[in-house]
Amino acid sequence: MEIIRKPEEMQAWSRTRTGAGQTICLVPTMGYFHEGHLSLMRRAASLCDVVVVSLFVNPTQFGPNEDLDRYPRDFERDMELVRQEKVTAVFAPTPDLMYPQGFQTEVRVKQLATHLCGKSRPVHFAGVATVVSKLFNIVLPDMAVFGEKDFQQLAIIRRLVADLNIPVRIVGHPIVREADGLAMSSRNANLDPANRPAALSLSTALHLARTQAAQGQRSTAALVRLLEQHIHSFAGTAIDYVSFIDCDSLEAVAEVDEHTVLALAVFVEGKAGKVRLIDNGYLLPRG
Repeated sequence: MEIIRKPEEMQAWSRTRTGAGQTICLVPTMGYFHEGHLSLMRRAASLCDVVVVSLFVNPTQFGPNEDLDRYPRDFERDMELVRQEKVTAVFAPTPDLMYPQGFQTEVRVKQLATHLCGKSRPVHFAGVATVVSKLFNIVLPDMAVFGEKDFQQLAIIRRLVADLNIPVRIVGHPIVREADGLAMSSRNANLDPANRPAALSLSTALHLARTQAAQGQRSTAALVRLLEQHIHSFAGTAIDYVSFIDCDSLEAVAEVDEHTVLALAVFVEGKAGKVRLIDNGYLLPRG
């Protein structure tokens, strides 16, 4: 497995692989790997000849007073884990290589970025769209695998690729959960074990909503009231949003159907401040 730092070296490496007739699948990450990341790498290995994992904590997707400085990092630990997978190369640039002096370009996906996380994190998705565009141009992949836990991010990347005619197939991979149901996230490392029940308020709220929908409750207003009450029953929680949305447009819906996704974002008290957790899922069987 190779570790590549410079964008121009990554591009040259990819062109050599493509010239040899190999297909490339990219797994974009910000590191501090867990089983969710590793499952993305395994999915990528099943799709293409070559897997490239990018590891870059992207500063442009963090706003003021967010957790850029507290975002967990452990490069050597990450390399130990990734070497156990079928990964051919890791692209791990530094911020000054990705955003050199004089950098001033930004990529925005306008409407999709105004919903959900975009309301409280107004700079986030422009940072995501910009860095992913750069990664696609640097790594030159045929495919890229993204986790479905970041449902809005996945929708934005798919729109970005379609709108800009980027020749990369986007593959979504299901949420990977810990044994107690918590969606796996690098930010889970910042949770206080004493507040684990509060962190589980998201997955239990999702289960509660599915149970209610299966019993015939279709009013999203009624479900929002129920879920907010449920989440607030856990000490140390603060709701960012509880939203029932259309899976394609991300617009809020009044009635649950097979296209409805419940998206949740909740702040939970952690070891050194609040930890923002997200989760999502369809409420009814699809198709």
